[in-house]
Amino acid sequence: MARPRSRYTCQACGWSAPRWEGQCRDCGAWNTLVETPIRALGVPRRIPRPAPGSDAPVPVPLADLAVQATTRFGTGLDELDRVLGGGAVVGSVMLLAGEPGVGKSTLVLAAAAGAAAVTQAPVLYASGEESAAQLHLRASRLGLADGPSGAAIRVLATTETSAVVEAARRLQPALIVVDSIQTMTCEELEGGAGSIGQVRESALRLAELAKTEGMAIVLVGHVTKDGTVAGPKTLEHLVDVVLALEGERAAPVRLLRATKNRFGSTEEVGVFEMGAEGLRPLADPSRAFLSAAPDGAPGSVVAMILEGSRPMLVEVQALVGQGSYGAPRRAAAGLDLDRLVLVIAVLGRRAGVGVGSHDVYVNLAGGLRSSEPALDLPLAVALASSLRDRSVSPGTVVTGEVGLLGELRPIAGLERRLREAARLGYRRAIVPAGGRAAAEGLEVAPVRTLREALDVALEPAPGGHGAAPPEVGPPARGRS
Repeated sequence: MARPRSRYTCQACGWSAPRWEGQCRDCGAWNTLVETPIRALGVPRRIPRPAPGSDAPVPVPLADLAVQATTRFGTGLDELDRVLGGGAVVGSVMLLAGEPGVGKSTLVLAAAAGAAAVTQAPVLYASGEESAAQLHLRASRLGLADGPSGAAIRVLATTETSAVVEAARRLQPALIVVDSIQTMTCEELEGGAGSIGQVRESALRLAELAKTEGMAIVLVGHVTKDGTVAGPKTLEHLVDVVLALEGERAAPVRLLRATKNRFGSTEEVGVFEMGAEGLRPLADPSRAFLSAAPDGAPGSVVAMILEGSRPMLVEVQALVGQGSYGAPRRAAAGLDLDRLVLVIAVLGRRAGVGVGSHDVYVNLAGGLRSSEPALDLPLAVALASSLRDRSVSPGTVVTGEVGLLGELRPIAGLERRLREAARLGYRRAIVPAGGRAAAEGLEVAPVRTLREALDVALEPAPGGHGAAPPEVGPPARGRS
């Protein structure tokens, strides 16, 4: 039987050609021709008028639409269920992306075992990257090769999308794992695995399977050098949930975020710890992000942040050094570099802390990445602490957003942040004035401006009284 033909269709204007070309002959766009099955090109340009008496769709008022309950099932991983909004939704398609070696396959294998235990139904694991023997070695290392999970997880080592669809319809699993979508191919297309046409067509067929058969599907995806999901952007629009697994390979902590979630919030974050037995959910992530730095170290400030509905404490570390010739260096790990530049400018103009001519290095301990505005004030205090070589008062936590005029703005969820700080044994919290939150055993120090916050947070200079003058800092080049 002859192989069905395919054509290359321009994604900008719809013009098609029998073979790939760099430039579309119709609209002139470059690199827009994508291989498409020939069946997808047979759609008529004019929609035929429905015959009288036929079951044509009728518009329904929004108020009359029936609300259908969303059916979910747990994955056995509390942190993953938190990010998903309470568990995986039946009939949904989820995309999990992350750097190589961050733990994507380890996470989905543990989720497959947990889903099989919760639903008491088989799970189909389609492996296109690893062989069945390699997957068994991974499962043995995680303790999942034997017992109920070893019998419930059915492994299919293939790269053919049609084979996955046929096996799923026979098995009727509760969850399907495809590792990875970039290795799946459709026989109707001539492009290699990972091409735009192959990835898009494979994802479309798997999504159709999820909707028609009521199965939840997890697609493991690759990321490019700039951190975006590899393949066509259609892939992210097609799926219901996009998950990103983050973390440094040398660090044990992994963060799971949802950048898209049609069934829940995208503000939640899951925290895992990578160990010898795989990814283990961390029920108390605040302790993981507090480093073992000695008390009284200049440049170290404990910040209260809020990731979704979860309050966490994280250490902000700053190092201000003498600038070399040329433009001063700025480096930020876990923080937005533009936000760092803004805080430096406000410090110099509104608080008299001249950091602009120095090299500045900042870091969030534990490998955490956050863009919450409440990190502004802790960052500013850490920079001033390092520049003036004065530590923050022991047992103090800081939170607040800094405005361009040096004022401090109220933040959301202050009471939850304070309760978390009090639970971990901190005694004083520096917060923006205007909030009325309190926590037992925690002294709340409200401040209105950045200059006032620095006076309250920093310890007096050795041998002096009160705040040090703004000019205090590392000696200038050439000064004795």
